[in-house]
Amino acid sequence: MESQHTPRSPPVPAGFESPTTTGFDTPIEADSPSTNSPGDDSDSKTLTDDVYQYAKENGRTYHGYRAGTYHFPNDPSETDRLDFQYEILKHCFLGRNYFAPLNDPKHILDIGTGTGQWAIEMGDEFPEAEVQATDLSPIQPQEVPENVHFFIDDASEEDWALPPAYFDYIHTRVLLGCFEDFREIIKKAFHYLKPGGYMESQEIMSTLYCDDGTMPDNFPFLQWNRDLDEAAMAAGRPMRIANKMKRWYKEAGFVDVEEKTFKLPINTWPRDRHLKYIGQMQEDNWLSGLGGITMGLFSRMFSWSKTEIEVYLVNIRKSISDKRVHAYHRVHVVYGRKPFPGEIPTGETPAGATFTASQSRTAATGFLDAGLPAQIFSSQAYVQGSAGGSNTNSEQSR
Repeated sequence: MESQHTPRSPPVPAGFESPTTTGFDTPIEADSPSTNSPGDDSDSKTLTDDVYQYAKENGRTYHGYRAGTYHFPNDPSETDRLDFQYEILKHCFLGRNYFAPLNDPKHILDIGTGTGQWAIEMGDEFPEAEVQATDLSPIQPQEVPENVHFFIDDASEEDWALPPAYFDYIHTRVLLGCFEDFREIIKKAFHYLKPGGYMESQEIMSTLYCDDGTMPDNFPFLQWNRDLDEAAMAAGRPMRIANKMKRWYKEAGFVDVEEKTFKLPINTWPRDRHLKYIGQMQEDNWLSGLGGITMGLFSRMFSWSKTEIEVYLVNIRKSISDKRVHAYHRVHVVYGRKPFPGEIPTGETPAGATFTASQSRTAATGFLDAGLPAQIFSSQAYVQGSAGGSNTNSEQSR
């Protein structure tokens, strides 16, 4: 049965300090030996009654506006999970809400705002800015800063009902499984950004990773991740988008594109206190929210009954708490700038320019000869600051 307890942050460990910095791609050290490893209308809507007419399935409620396009619930159990997920990422990012180099933005957009916590905090940090935030469900609080405004809208619509080049900063977070093609969201954001404005996406990679061989191929939580990917692909809402965002940003025309990657342990297996703390929050959030994440996609795509799904999840929950398996997810943070008119992106050659032979050889090697420094933000939680990591599991070709 779905756990009904509300996730809460665990106590901060005694003597907790910000983690020390180490080299990127540093494996996470386990806290204990890993012995005995187991085998409609396109316009934005005001908050009218029809927006509150939630669809009900298998004991959960789902959004009424554009019903069926988003496969995760919007009931109180889910909003608790979303709020806790926001807190987890704040700890993962060492208190940061964004990484793009913002300079007094006046117009900010948050796509898929959920419970609106990010938008509210940005409104407090930038009181002179107008912060707009969109979602399919009206699950945001009523008491918010005067400069924060929530709208019921679908970002996949062709027209965002705003003039082009309007926003200084556009933000997305944890939108895997939400859109048919996230590249289209990136392209639209580029259109609605001012020259010099930034877009930033913070996404969890659905693939489960392990660096030390303690995760067997039949690990139940690994199989759940694969099954969820399959269901999402059948629904036309891909989950595996995080490791492709940097390339998609560049293809859309963004410049100064940067990527930072962090690790989210699934439980308290790491020895590092910062990662153990994050892992404790992650485990609690997974155990309380697993049913909600699973129910819509598995019942709709696999035609499983509620009872079949609940039975299936019994071993999944047990495996999430298994500290013998040193598994984690990755969070990819990508941001880029819309160039100014006539600007030539760094590293690109003006029309008609020629290379010397030595310059051609250097260009052919790309970033291998660039000598770019790596920025470390979160000790072992930080993976790397340029291209996304490799994935041993098969990836969708997009």
